Amino acid sequence: MEQADNLLLRIQKYDKTFSKGQKRLAAYVLKNYDKAVFLTALKLGKEVGVSESTTVRFATQLGYKGFPEFHRALEELVRNKLNSIQRMKVTYGHVPEAEILDTVFQSDIEIIKLTMEHIDHAAFEMAVETLLSARTIYIIGIRSCAPLASFLSFYLNMILDDVRLIQTSSASEIFEQMIRIGDQDAIIGISFPRYSMRTLKTIEFANNRNAKVITLTDSVHSPINLYSSCNLIARSDMASIVDSLVAPLSVVNALVVALCMKRQKEVVHTLETMEKIWDEYQVYSNDEMEHAVDTIKMLNPEQEDHKT
Repeated sequence: MEQADNLLLRIQKYDKTFSKGQKRLAAYVLKNYDKAVFLTALKLGKEVGVSESTTVRFATQLGYKGFPEFHRALEELVRNKLNSIQRMKVTYGHVPEAEILDTVFQSDIEIIKLTMEHIDHAAFEMAVETLLSARTIYIIGIRSCAPLASFLSFYLNMILDDVRLIQTSSASEIFEQMIRIGDQDAIIGISFPRYSMRTLKTIEFANNRNAKVITLTDSVHSPINLYSSCNLIARSDMASIVDSLVAPLSVVNALVVALCMKRQKEVVHTLETMEKIWDEYQVYSNDEMEHAVDTIKMLNPEQEDHKT
């Protein structure tokens, strides 16, 4: 709540220094923050009747580095003031049914762009190296984050030796699955609002056992970051009742590709072995499996084919 309160206090503090255009922006944000949060700098300016540059200067006048930082504070305000159903009504209540598809696509595109602009590349590289050096990798994601955890687990099992997707039906079962976690292991915790207490407790347990902790979440203020030294921040759509996790999925994809680049020989060997098994039991067509192997090899065309 601190960031949200900070935004309101800043507007009150700097009110006397605002230009006429900035005063209109301040009044609009205070009265319509539930709508302003879904507007870009350009659209917010048009809504109030000022230029985009005036909107950006308004953000910097409040002490933020730019409009994106101001927007994050605005999001935090809305997150604490409105519930998910209210947010959905505000966002999509005025959108004609025929435009919903394009509106959602455009929203997802903006979320990915924001994530790409602000993600910590050093943290990403640290995550890759941590996963490569870990003895055992544990992955946890609950509720809407469960598909992300499952997707990541599926592909990491093709690349690394010991990857375990934590089943989360009960808290006691979670700790039973992690009973041997230690300082040679790593855990990836995936959590987006509303944050899961079970995920938080799992990360805390792993940290207490000196395991390496990697988090994939939406904000530096996310509670699971308390126990992590490697935080991957990906924006999520907090406007809809349906969690839009396209940006986190893109980060997961990037992790998988980066690990494949580091372990190309092992991945090709695994796929070729699986091809023989699938061919023997007629699970997939040869064309499908050959395409998968060729795709991995194309990641580095200069590398010689791995021979089994």
